[in-house]
Amino acid sequence: MKDGYVSVTGGRVYYKKVGDGNKTPVIVLHGGPGGTHVPFFNLEKLGNDRPVIFYDQLGSGRSDKPDDLSLWHVSRFVEELGQIREALGLSQLHILGHSWGTMLAASYLLTKPEGVKSVIFSSPCLSAPQWERDQEVHLKQLPQDVQDILAKHEREGTTDSEEYKTAMKEFNKRFVYRLESKPKETETEYAKSNPVVYNTMWGPSEFCTTGNLKSFDVTKRLKEIQIPALFTCGRYDEAAPSTVEEQSRKLPGAKFHVYENSAHLAYLEEPEEYLRVVSQFLASAD
Repeated sequence: MKDGYVSVTGGRVYYKKVGDGNKTPVIVLHGGPGGTHVPFFNLEKLGNDRPVIFYDQLGSGRSDKPDDLSLWHVSRFVEELGQIREALGLSQLHILGHSWGTMLAASYLLTKPEGVKSVIFSSPCLSAPQWERDQEVHLKQLPQDVQDILAKHEREGTTDSEEYKTAMKEFNKRFVYRLESKPKETETEYAKSNPVVYNTMWGPSEFCTTGNLKSFDVTKRLKEIQIPALFTCGRYDEAAPSTVEEQSRKLPGAKFHVYENSAHLAYLEEPEEYLRVVSQFLASAD
């Protein structure tokens, strides 16, 4: 394992390179915005075949956390990814993005960079408006009193209240993470998300979009991404399987897979199956 820092627009980002396999490297774009690479620790096992590059996007984890809100927009994160590639000499690579990381992956690929051999859209959000419509369906599956609490606080602008946060947990345990406990690795200080980045770009919750990503939608341009692609999601995912499958059809030749016992975090909920599917796809795209 090798780690260090790369200077990017706005500060320094932390990276970690694991594995010395001789196949094409894969870089992991974590979720959030404002998340960290830490929950993806199971993907280190991909290092038996190829180098795996993890990094904490600026504002997250071990990376610098500047106070400048103007840094938190898609184009800067796209620029950051290019700067990391250049600094680490990643002339050829695969990209694995999860959730917000798929927004970043798609935005980056639409700049037509050279040397990207494939992309994995893991529990993707490629249209924020469609995401909101899907969450409206999911919210209706919650108990009525929980729905009422969520709606009340969103209407009154009090989404920072404890009552709202408690009600959010009812949504999360159905559509984000269905297991009773999380691995100890995800409870460390450096695994914590940055709420400032999340709120600036997304909003107060997974189902309430108020940030600068509110109108994000690349679905009409997916056909421009002409490399092997895999779309995956969990059966109970907030990234609704019907939506993800439909989006996969917009990209010529893309593959689609559902993790039958997962919500949004299949890499933690079904780690062995997640690794199997990802490994198989990367091998086919090498």
